[in-house]
Amino acid sequence: MSEQPYGLIATFDTAAGLYHAAEQVRDAGYKNWDCITPCPVHGLDGAMGLGRSRVPRISLCGGLLGFTTGMSLIYWSGAVNYPLIVGGKPLFSPMFAFPVSYELTILFTAFATIIGMFVLNGLPRHYHPVLKDDVILRGLDDKFLIVIEAGDPRFDAIHTRALLENIGGTGIKELEA
Repeated sequence: MSEQPYGLIATFDTAAGLYHAAEQVRDAGYKNWDCITPCPVHGLDGAMGLGRSRVPRISLCGGLLGFTTGMSLIYWSGAVNYPLIVGGKPLFSPMFAFPVSYELTILFTAFATIIGMFVLNGLPRHYHPVLKDDVILRGLDDKFLIVIEAGDPRFDAIHTRALLENIGGTGIKELEA
């Protein structure tokens, strides 16, 4: 009883080759695939059809929550919990609440950014099938890789292999699950 493979992996020699291959894989309609590169490749996200990250929105929500928490804390402690008028000072003033709100804005934004990044990236992931194969070492050194997962709705071992060969992929191998 053979186990279904995780997918196919193909090697490319140059960043430009990978970039154009990624455009063709995207245009072929694949959704569950990834590129592995030893260095950043400018524009690869667009070539893969990836949209903007949602992490900045999560960070903004964290910052707004921190600011609101700081202002609410100072309002509640000064005007509700312990109202004390000294020298005509108002029970609440945003000017006095700003330092606390500012610090909580930074703190909550940092936490929201880190937590949002971990959740959206599915981290921590202690194992990935690509790490089983030795070709990953080349992908971290001087080669560029495309991995198309078998779970993709368009995946067909024969047609996907033919696509990877046609777009310039070499050393195409099945990855164990």
